[in-house]
Amino acid sequence: MTAPESRILSTDRLDVHAWIAGDPANPPLLLVHGNASSGVFFDRVQAKLAERYFVIAPDMRGYGRSQAKAIDATRGMRDMSDDLAALLASEALGLGSDAKAHVLGWSAGANVAMQLAMDHGGRVASLTLLNPGSPFGFGGTKGLDGTPCYEDFAGSGGGTANPQFCELIAAKDRSADQPVSPRNVMKNFYWLPSFEIEAEREEAYLSGMLETTVGPEHYPGDMTPSSNWPGVAPGSKGMNNALSPKYMNQGGFADIAEKPPVLWMRGEGDQIVSDRSMFDFGVLGELGAVPGWPGADVYPAQPMIAQTRAVLDAYQAHGGSYREVCFSDCGHALHIEKEDEFLRELGAFLAEVNS
Repeated sequence: MTAPESRILSTDRLDVHAWIAGDPANPPLLLVHGNASSGVFFDRVQAKLAERYFVIAPDMRGYGRSQAKAIDATRGMRDMSDDLAALLASEALGLGSDAKAHVLGWSAGANVAMQLAMDHGGRVASLTLLNPGSPFGFGGTKGLDGTPCYEDFAGSGGGTANPQFCELIAAKDRSADQPVSPRNVMKNFYWLPSFEIEAEREEAYLSGMLETTVGPEHYPGDMTPSSNWPGVAPGSKGMNNALSPKYMNQGGFADIAEKPPVLWMRGEGDQIVSDRSMFDFGVLGELGAVPGWPGADVYPAQPMIAQTRAVLDAYQAHGGSYREVCFSDCGHALHIEKEDEFLRELGAFLAEVNS
């Protein structure tokens, strides 16, 4: 098993840092990380997948060691998905201008991967979604169709991130002194608190998390005050605003012309992406953690899993195909928590696509 190699790849959009592993003659597999993380979170599975695939795990703009170009949130996921399309077409990567890749996205990276399939369908041979965010954004919606709770999409965007958490990331804090320290958030929410990870890997993943660029144009982005509960609405810059339903609506995924096969894998105990996410104001308000909750009729918990399933069901009804796999005793980072099972499911899926 060969450790992935760190490389800087120049594209016509930005300089991308990526972890590269495997023989370039093998089918390409693109691994897309989520919010407040980086490509290093794929380290072990990337090395194992490299036995059969040419595996690329880039850092998105403003994450890891990639160039920290501003994120135009009004484009939803398109800044990041266009970056990936440029990377796949780049001379630096050497796949060829029209090469297809298997694409796997984790968390917000799955929404980036979906956008890549929507806008650059000729690039995507298959699509694997790991604990994907809802196609209707993070926060501020209800119902299977992503109806906004308020017209200004209050409860989503840059103002929803914990300010102290952001400050501690910017300060490169490695302590466990605060409940919202990056280390504690990672250990309690990225995977189940009961999951035990080797100290060396924990430090590597924490380092990847702390390489996140913090600011109004990056993570979490800017914000707009709102007269609606909980008092914040999305701004126009940065990642959390790009994930707001004001700008990101991927319901149209069901109607794309080129429909790659989809594998959806999720952890049953995920606390981040869930029908009762611990990061959703609808849940926090119901629990009394955020005062003034207007009630479930106005602002219920966002049914993130059910929204994803509704879009994928529509995708299948329109001629696509998908399979859902749920891992028990597993949180948000299923490729880390359930490595062997994850590799078996993904390996079987990719082998079927390649056959």
